[in-house]
Amino acid sequence: QVQLAESGGGLVQAGGSLSLSCAASGRTFSSYAMGWFRQAPGKEREFVAAISRSGGLISYADSVRGRFSMSRDNAKKTVYLQMNSLKPEDTAVYYCAAKWAPYSEVPEPGRSDEVDYWGQGTRVTVSS
Repeated sequence: QVQLAESGGGLVQAGGSLSLSCAASGRTFSSYAMGWFRQAPGKEREFVAAISRSGGLISYADSVRGRFSMSRDNAKKTVYLQMNSLKPEDTAVYYCAAKWAPYSEVPEPGRSDEVDYWGQGTRVTVSS
């Protein structure tokens, strides 16, 4: 089992940057593939980015590719999401997600129904 705690959200102007972190508890963090999802008001939760358990493979949603960068540090049991060139449409609650994947090297989860554990979320607001 793993518990996830996001941090780093806040208010930023369009064009600015924010860095989110997700700290995990538990002894098997390196066996989990990790992802970031977001949910804007009145909308469904959507995929943002995912990273394989070793960090060697990363995938991004088209809407954030080239602006966001995901990484992980297995020694610190933490994943990161660096968000640059933020737009008002990036405003959402951002959730960290974990998928048990001890035998694969795939950037997942890519869908909400693939997630085994969720963090509580951190709010990002981008003003125009």
